[in-house]
Amino acid sequence: MSSSLIQSPGTIRPLLRLSMPVLAEQALHMTVGLSDLVITGRFLEGTANVASMTLVIYLLWLVGMLFAVIATGSTPLVARFTGAGQRDLANLATNQSITAGLVWAALLMAVGLPIAAPAVGLMGLEGASAAGATRYLMIELCVLPAIMLERVGIACLRGAGDTMSGLWAMILVNIVNIAVSYTLVTGAGGLFPSFGYDGVALGTASGHLVGGGLLLAMLVVGRAGLRLRLPQMKPDPAMIRRLLRIGIPGGVEAILIVTCNLIYLRIVLKLGDVAAAAHGVAIQVESLAFMPGGAFQIAAGTMTGQYLGAGDPHRAARSAWIATAIASAIMVAAGALFWLDTETLIGWFLKDKPEVVPLAAQLLRLISLAMLPLAISMVLAGALRGAGDTRWPLVITVIGFGLFRVPIATYFAQDTVTLPLIGTTFAGAGLGAVGAWYGAVSDLCVRAALMLGRFLHGGWKHVEV
Repeated sequence: MSSSLIQSPGTIRPLLRLSMPVLAEQALHMTVGLSDLVITGRFLEGTANVASMTLVIYLLWLVGMLFAVIATGSTPLVARFTGAGQRDLANLATNQSITAGLVWAALLMAVGLPIAAPAVGLMGLEGASAAGATRYLMIELCVLPAIMLERVGIACLRGAGDTMSGLWAMILVNIVNIAVSYTLVTGAGGLFPSFGYDGVALGTASGHLVGGGLLLAMLVVGRAGLRLRLPQMKPDPAMIRRLLRIGIPGGVEAILIVTCNLIYLRIVLKLGDVAAAAHGVAIQVESLAFMPGGAFQIAAGTMTGQYLGAGDPHRAARSAWIATAIASAIMVAAGALFWLDTETLIGWFLKDKPEVVPLAAQLLRLISLAMLPLAISMVLAGALRGAGDTRWPLVITVIGFGLFRVPIATYFAQDTVTLPLIGTTFAGAGLGAVGAWYGAVSDLCVRAALMLGRFLHGGWKHVEV
């Protein structure tokens, strides 16, 4: 959002101008996983590949979220400086964000490649599904610098109000991903060799390389007043400290969300390939409803940060409330669609897998009931992060996942439950994947209530960045 939008009257119009490109971009982020799942589910036989893709989608989510340590600090800093008219500082924050991101990507590659196989094994997959997930993960780890440029570069541009660059980059990522994945999986009628499941991974990696390259080129040439320059990329300890002071709590929260989701996923994976496949498909369909939440979450964060930078906390709060209301209306409508036309939606992803469809449909109907709390928790968390108030979302995430999602899912999903450390075993509800999703619904309700309480408290208006 440019300074002209900050100075313009009203809130809805600048909010929509920010959120609509982000909505399209979020859809394209989701489409990477969706297209991989569709290609896997429709062109490769057996449930093992779908089960493998279920784990891979979570692991790639974790990989992307690891860069939230940088990106979560980049957006509010750039937004505050932009709102205050301090373009030089906004540019410095961007250059330092990319420098920190490159160092972080190199460290993650050094650690991640040796532990890829053990990490997949810990999640409970076995045999062909575990082997496929390991190969996929190792291929994607090799393109981490490109993924970093997507995550951190787009975060900086959003803070400056440029939501179109991320959209163009993700359009390119998806075009390359779908074209290369389809070609390498099917062989395109014999014109190319068929790589099977590995073709999906190679297609996704190709998409990230091209998308990351585009964003790098944009920042080198200059976009929204931000431009990469080697002298400004030299580490600036003061700016990096400001970046990490905001980013570390937000990054820890993002990583914690994915880590807890992996613990939650492990509960499902232990139930077998059919439960894993149904869970993965239902999650991907549900992700369609995430898109408006993610778009208005990002728009609320940018507007909150820029309005606070401009010294207007009233409009900062107003923009967050309006973003929450619009996202809630859209996501509740999506939940109604999930309930009424479940089998058709599931059918988009699966072919000739009748054992998976009924369970996936049951899971999707269950989560459709939680669309309102999901919208509230997503958008208000984005507004708090945009204000630089990243510690409270972290605390709320720990409460939601640690005290509600994982314990409730464990009890309701499993036949027997063994308490860690103590070793005491007792009977669980034994409801399988459906029981695990009871934990997810309870967590979303709790986090929505707590995010609402923190936002109403108003302490976020006085956070220094």
